Amino acid sequence: MNLIEVKNATLRYGKKTALNEVSITVPQGRVVGLLGHNGAGKTSLMKALVGLLPVQGEMTVLGLNPAGDRQKLLEQLSYIPDVAVLPRWARVSELITLMSRLQPKFSAERARALLKRTSVSESDKIKSLSKGMVAQTHLALIAAIDAKLMILDEPTLGLDVVSRKSFYEMLIDEWCDGERSVLISTHQVEEVEALLSDVIMLDEGRVALAISLEDIDRRFVALNHDPAAADAMAAAHPLLRYREQGRTTSLFDGAPPEHVASLGQRVRPSLVDLFMALTRNPALNSKQA
Repeated sequence: MNLIEVKNATLRYGKKTALNEVSITVPQGRVVGLLGHNGAGKTSLMKALVGLLPVQGEMTVLGLNPAGDRQKLLEQLSYIPDVAVLPRWARVSELITLMSRLQPKFSAERARALLKRTSVSESDKIKSLSKGMVAQTHLALIAAIDAKLMILDEPTLGLDVVSRKSFYEMLIDEWCDGERSVLISTHQVEEVEALLSDVIMLDEGRVALAISLEDIDRRFVALNHDPAAADAMAAAHPLLRYREQGRTTSLFDGAPPEHVASLGQRVRPSLVDLFMALTRNPALNSKQA
């Protein structure tokens, strides 16, 4: 069962194309990373999925049209946008009460149980909490909604490494159960790689790659080799060549020629390696122009 189905979705802001014929699916029980440079279309896609932006093409989330059935949709999913804030004047207990009145599938008991995993007290005011504590409070409130899908747009932006680790631990331990799915955009690729089951990479509004992590190992081949093999590797046209542990690694989409494969040792390509190979950094491109 696919919780998200998008086919040929296009979104334009005037002359700028934010999404260019994007087609993706997110099955149930998956943790999907949405990766892309700034301006690649990640936030536009997530806003479209929750009905905040209309798109051309086909889009269904939990079997609903996000733009046409937005109120019904928001009762059935959890969403933290990239500019998520909690009212600084409120106490945590007041936010639990507010959520109970606004969201029919919210469980105050569940929220309190999740908060016990943190150092946040119900009597605390938001303005007295650190950024990391606010993020954990927000996740506890959102994860207390009985939903099948959670959409998170850069939820740990600006947090230190300890706070990010605590956030992701709560997410995986307390919300992911094999039936629910998470779509999460982030720049901390190395930190979330171990959590993900699938990845979607956007490049200038297009899907550069949509694949499970299992299939990455089957499809892509990275060969670690000595400098003497550099010319032969280059002649085989790898996607990317980079230095790792004092040696050069060449990354191929599919199996390289046999005579080339014998010149190196196969290693597992990381998401960062693939991301660098398959997407372009607009900031770097503008400097080179």
